[in-house]
Amino acid sequence: MPAFLRLRGLVKQHIDSFNYFINREIKEIVRANALITSDVVGDETAQNFYFKFTDIHVGNPVVEEECVLHSLTPQECRVRDMTYAAPIHVDVEYTKGSQINVASKVLIGHMPMMLGASNCWLNGMSHEELARAKECPYDPRGYFIIKGVEKVILI
Repeated sequence: MPAFLRLRGLVKQHIDSFNYFINREIKEIVRANALITSDVVGDETAQNFYFKFTDIHVGNPVVEEECVLHSLTPQECRVRDMTYAAPIHVDVEYTKGSQINVASKVLIGHMPMMLGASNCWLNGMSHEELARAKECPYDPRGYFIIKGVEKVILI
């Protein structure tokens, strides 16, 4: 048991599971439910309507202030009572009249980001970089920051 804990740590399975969800599973969920069509009878415009998700992407945590996007750090979220979350963008294809249109990188929401996940700014940082970001290098991560408070999901 001690060897396993030294090698994998206590939260590695949480981080790996979250990474799998945001990098693969969410794409499969969207692909399975990608097409939305209209079943209105009698309305020709509605009968020709469809809306299709072609891709989805979860980004890195950012915040927009005064029309400027900048990286959002976990420490900033703790201090400012913010949620450490990443934008979710989709690519869509839809009809407008008889014309097929494509829209890329449409923002549909934000997802709380687990600290240490692949899309977290802390991922891959050295001890020195973590210290500069005001993060403890020995923190195992694997939790979320919601409205400035650290939240853990227990299995």
